[in-house]
Amino acid sequence: MSGQDGGQIQNVVVVGAGAMGHGIAQVAAAAGFFVTLNDISEESVEAGLARIRDNLDRGVARGKVSEFERDDTLAHLRGEADLAKAAADADLLIEAVPERVDLKHQIFRTAARTAPAHCLFASNTSSIPLVQLVGAVPRPEQFVGLHFFNPVHLQPLLEIVRGDATSEESLQQALDFARRTGKEPIVVRDVAGFASSRLGIALGLEAIRMVQEGVASAADIDKAMELGYRHPMGPLKLTDLVGLDVRLAIAETLAREIDPVRFAPPQLLRDMVAAGKLGKKTGSGFYNY
Repeated sequence: MSGQDGGQIQNVVVVGAGAMGHGIAQVAAAAGFFVTLNDISEESVEAGLARIRDNLDRGVARGKVSEFERDDTLAHLRGEADLAKAAADADLLIEAVPERVDLKHQIFRTAARTAPAHCLFASNTSSIPLVQLVGAVPRPEQFVGLHFFNPVHLQPLLEIVRGDATSEESLQQALDFARRTGKEPIVVRDVAGFASSRLGIALGLEAIRMVQEGVASAADIDKAMELGYRHPMGPLKLTDLVGLDVRLAIAETLAREIDPVRFAPPQLLRDMVAAGKLGKKTGSGFYNY
């Protein structure tokens, strides 16, 4: 049964159970939405659900989440590896897969075959302009960007990207969803990198260039921003958390779409990605984990 009632979103499908997707599913379920987590295999879906259970258990252990809240969140979650089945009752479908236009197109086209006509489609892309993705959905006015931040269950910001065709109703639905999940929304125009990624990557790339040029150590560069500018996390620690491969993909997108000089990826970043030093997820980046 569809949860749609006068524009109200109730059933949410999250495609991609990885670093971002499982977090999006968690906060949506915690807010009372009925959430279906989808990925390419049952194993991937279960891995995402297991990460959510682990997050919630740690929250209970730290006194941040009650046992009732944990159990209620899990009761609002289910997994489904078949995207067509998952999309059939979606009021909102959020894509949270790697930054590949072809992959995102494939997901939206598959989901659109079975999704209800009222379904709002959203991409968690951090840098790809919506104009490159909107052609894969049947109704461009029902398409927005919902750019969450990692870790999703802890970061308060949600960047909502309004495409050229996005309707006022769709924007309001996105804003309502953001507020119901406890996020603080900002609305930005559909330009590559939007607001947050464009500013964040500029600082991150310059910090990497400074390491490459021997200006200072990664730890001291981070300390300068944390203590001198009150950033909660230095740009190189943040790069490790986000993933060096993710930051490289963002930089390449912005170099192509905005300016090939300002956003040119430093050679050190390319070398580290080629060597498999992707940050926290591989145990080695600018720091060892």
